[in-house]
Amino acid sequence: MDFENIKLKEFNDYIKYRKVAIIGLGVSNIPLIDYMYDKKAKVTVFDEREIDSIPNQIMNKITNYGFKFYFGKNCLEKLNGFDIIFRSPSCLPTKIELQREENNGAIVTTEIEMLMKMAPCKMIGVTGSDGKTTTTSLICNILKKAGYNTYLGGNIGNPLFTKLSEIKPEDIIVLELSSFQLMGMEISPDIAVITNITPNHLNIHKDYEEYIEAKKNIFRYQNKDGILILNYDNKITRNCEKEANGKVIFFSYKEKLDNGIIVDGNVIKECEDRIRKHIFNGEDTILRGNHNLQNIATAIAATKSLASIDDITEAIKEFKPVEHRIEFIKEIDEVKWYNDSASSSPTRTLSGINAFDEDIILIAGGYDKNLDYEVLAKPIVEKVKSLILIGQTSGKIFEAVKKELENQNKELPIYMCDDLKQTVELAKKVAKPGNIVLFSPASASFDMFKDFADRGIKFKNLVNNI
Repeated sequence: MDFENIKLKEFNDYIKYRKVAIIGLGVSNIPLIDYMYDKKAKVTVFDEREIDSIPNQIMNKITNYGFKFYFGKNCLEKLNGFDIIFRSPSCLPTKIELQREENNGAIVTTEIEMLMKMAPCKMIGVTGSDGKTTTTSLICNILKKAGYNTYLGGNIGNPLFTKLSEIKPEDIIVLELSSFQLMGMEISPDIAVITNITPNHLNIHKDYEEYIEAKKNIFRYQNKDGILILNYDNKITRNCEKEANGKVIFFSYKEKLDNGIIVDGNVIKECEDRIRKHIFNGEDTILRGNHNLQNIATAIAATKSLASIDDITEAIKEFKPVEHRIEFIKEIDEVKWYNDSASSSPTRTLSGINAFDEDIILIAGGYDKNLDYEVLAKPIVEKVKSLILIGQTSGKIFEAVKKELENQNKELPIYMCDDLKQTVELAKKVAKPGNIVLFSPASASFDMFKDFADRGIKFKNLVNNI
């Protein structure tokens, strides 16, 4: 007999003729427009953008379906009397309008939370300040190699809520989850992964503590059968063990654990009661940098109960870098160019710098998320041969590096540029044979670009046109 998702059926019955608000017309919510129309829900759409900024295709669909809509900065003033509200991840549940509606009996949720509540199969969720996408993609590749039918979603892949009717109990859902998606969530995946926690998105979260607490939701609602994968080297994640409800598996780059997955030099090993078994040699992957060995160790920890060692190692060997993450573009006059546009925080750019032994021409800077750049100053002074800065954070990075240069009594050529084209032209002039040009902004993209992918694509196009 064909499988029927009873939870989904009950939701579909519930939603008929209910008043539904969809807040934010981003990637995750757009599929809900068709879904809610099909289920005969009474939908009102909200978006803080002005109507001229809404894509025509989406606007035509809203009007053809006869949905109400409110746009503009103060659109949520019209949020009143709804049965269920789907907020976009960027619309935090702490907003007064959402809290008011919740107090009046509305269900405030997200596409990803409803997916998780109604999923009929095992779920693996990955969060962290760095390494989420590569780790999530590695996990998905390993499971595919092991023969599972997998669904990749969350921050990457496609929105999966509208795919629920296709998903079977024997499948596996793999999700990359941001702090915005986790905030307010009241369900956790069967296997939860936290790669690390460092300051990030402090321009949106109330404070660092709110950011940390949001991340913890990935395991907070697990039961005793849950599995939690934690970074032993990160103090915040290491201490999460005390709050875990299920089994904890640590991974470490720095410590020789008695139990867990460790990176020992260039080799990844599984440790059990102090007995260490070789699993993977770092020389067998094209991923660069010690941080990627940590990502591999994390993926192994998350999948070792589901896949054979042979499948795990083969999948890792075949894995190629995810776009915009230390992505090799081309070599020009013996200079190799790399796109690391996804590095939108200082710690991620630090990993990028440490991935190379060659002299680096670093292009950095972008939208300001209220982060501290001092962590980057010393590595830049020690490993970077020329620093090219752009965007809102250029001044903050400059001041941090200048202070470190004065402390070490050193000099470093630092250039300020107005746009991305100028940075590429300048990098071409100053780079010498054997150098690496690394575009790793250490900042978000929203001062000049749609998102980090848009920024990375524009950088690659400029390099490919040299």
